[in-house]
Amino acid sequence: MIGISADFDPVHNGHVKLIQKAREVADEKNTEVVIYLNKGYSANHAPFFADYDARKRMALEAGADRIFPIEGLHHRLTMAYTVPIRIAMMIQDGVRDYVDAADVRPEQIKKYASRFVKSGIFSGIPRNLPNRNVIRWYAVNEFLGKVLGNKMEFHFIPESKVGEEKISGRIIRREILENNLEIPKSVQKLLPISTVKILQEEIDHENIPGKRNLEVLLDRLNNYSRPRLLEIAHLNAAAVEEIVQGRKYRKEAPAWASLRKAGYGPVLTRLALSCVEEDVTRREVFDLIRHYQTEGIIPPDQKVERVIDRAWFVASSADKGMESQEAHERFRNGEKIRSKAPYTVDAGIHLRSFELSSLQEGLPAWLYVDKRGMIACLLKTAERKIKSPLKLPARDATYLRLLLDSQIVPLQGSMVSKKRGWRVRIQVG
Repeated sequence: MIGISADFDPVHNGHVKLIQKAREVADEKNTEVVIYLNKGYSANHAPFFADYDARKRMALEAGADRIFPIEGLHHRLTMAYTVPIRIAMMIQDGVRDYVDAADVRPEQIKKYASRFVKSGIFSGIPRNLPNRNVIRWYAVNEFLGKVLGNKMEFHFIPESKVGEEKISGRIIRREILENNLEIPKSVQKLLPISTVKILQEEIDHENIPGKRNLEVLLDRLNNYSRPRLLEIAHLNAAAVEEIVQGRKYRKEAPAWASLRKAGYGPVLTRLALSCVEEDVTRREVFDLIRHYQTEGIIPPDQKVERVIDRAWFVASSADKGMESQEAHERFRNGEKIRSKAPYTVDAGIHLRSFELSSLQEGLPAWLYVDKRGMIACLLKTAERKIKSPLKLPARDATYLRLLLDSQIVPLQGSMVSKKRGWRVRIQVG
């Protein structure tokens, strides 16, 4: 099979050329053209402009033989994780050739990709590299070829342009919205007739544009507690604090502003909001990554154990006076320490005498970061709610804070009774 992986939101003339190239290769090899079409959320973690069925029709009209849906990934994982999963899925399905568009020569793509294949690191590809995502796809395909014993052959065509400008689905969608959901002639020139027809039908049936479930999203942003928000995947402590400070939300834009204040870029903001909307937890994402790890699909540098080991290395190095940035760089370059990352940490807790009778062994302790930036916990008993900062050695506090800021590693706390009093036992992952 000849494969293409895409959003196709909507299918434009650039996509048609991709399918035509795939058809050319398919005819030579007497096989079919299949599209792996993202469903539910786009590769950039946003709701689609046109729904899956409409985009499927567009792709078939443009010449594809079959459409395979890809769902459940793009509101849970960053592209560093979804790309290996999608490529592995295609290879395992029997796709042997892959077609993509690039603005630089194939030789350059392969040259850029070679250094990432050599290092085995695919999550930090610089933004200034041309066709960054194509480089990632090519590099990961080479990596998985060694893991799975098979890989796809890549075929590149030039990116489709009008003048000097690349044909962009984002610009097409924006122009339709700015024209009150009328398809202007400037946009129609960029689309095959079949896409124009299907888009118009979807507009007439009020299926466009797709939107978030704002009622659910805003309710959770307004009402989830700090501990509950911190359980959501791709929210770190700074994001949770800004969300809480920004209440009360009545529109999506102020929620965007809160996440941007926390240092989130547009892509991570969309992913975080999608996770809130779908109530995606760290535990869910952690287990999903672990599942694909067992299949050998996740690159070594992106395994969850690696994330945990990095947090312990940086915390241990910082405890000896090293700057955090230097510690991160040393870890990335392969430096190690003797002690292994602990998966259980006991923390002290401030309790008043009248609260002691409410406690019992195994009582859940919900972790969060308070206004002062300290790791704290919330206890819910039959009689009362108890909030308290945790007492931790500096190294353990740094370690746990880095894990909280990892956005994907879950921490679970519970009360344990020891000879010297109650402790909060925190389990990692």
